[in-house]
Amino acid sequence: MSEMSSTEQQPETEIDLAAAEALLGTDADRFKHDYLEVRGLRVEFDGFVAVRDVDLTVTQGDLRFLIGPNGAGKTTLIDAVTGLVRATGSVSFGRTALLGRSTHRIARAGVGRTFQTASVFEELTVLQNLDIAAGARRAPLTLLRRRPATPEAVEHALETVGLTALRDVPAGVLAHGQKQWLEIGMLLVQDAHLLLLDEPVAGMTQAEREETGQLLRRIGSQRVVVVVEHDMEFLRSFADSVTVMHQGRVLAEGTVNEVQNDPAVVEVYLGAPTQGDLA
Repeated sequence: MSEMSSTEQQPETEIDLAAAEALLGTDADRFKHDYLEVRGLRVEFDGFVAVRDVDLTVTQGDLRFLIGPNGAGKTTLIDAVTGLVRATGSVSFGRTALLGRSTHRIARAGVGRTFQTASVFEELTVLQNLDIAAGARRAPLTLLRRRPATPEAVEHALETVGLTALRDVPAGVLAHGQKQWLEIGMLLVQDAHLLLLDEPVAGMTQAEREETGQLLRRIGSQRVVVVVEHDMEFLRSFADSVTVMHQGRVLAEGTVNEVQNDPAVVEVYLGAPTQGDLA
């Protein structure tokens, strides 16, 4: 199913941070021991090393951006953490070891991710997508039962990601940015504690990027969030810290100012060992 054409009228959508408060709650204590720890991670495809000896630690409350040129290994790193590719080394979320687990067991451990191309059930409505995500922890047979009312968390998620007016619209006809918002909403109703977001603002307008950044800042104040991103303006506005990858390795790590003034990072982005912006 194709996306809505520019001539079709679509209700105005915007993120609702007040609804996010109701969805996310204020009990930060249940997240305070959450952290992602990666040690000596290595991913190899037929002799090609895509990720080489990566160490990475991201704690609760630190909105971490993961950047680097195309082919640096950013998405492959996320794939390894979520069980989509085989890897060696160690990956843990809190006290839970993730390497070697199936993707669904990793998801049940509180790990959620989005993709560069939004992964939603396109033939189902926005509401149905969120309801299925909310039922990820329920027994399979209960998913088949019709429920008398929409769960409160799903209603809050609709409001949070600005899709209440589109609740009965098939997800396949949403605009690209709206699909990205729907994916984030699906992670929130799953109560994911670790969110790994792959280019969440790609294709969005400036206003949509700003709204998304504010939402990620709110989520990141409470949970562990890693954002793979190419938009340097978005990074400067919202990142708490940055990890730069190059040729499968971690090249640098620190604040935005520290990273953008790191000579090795500048050389990778600009092709010469001189000071300057990353963009």
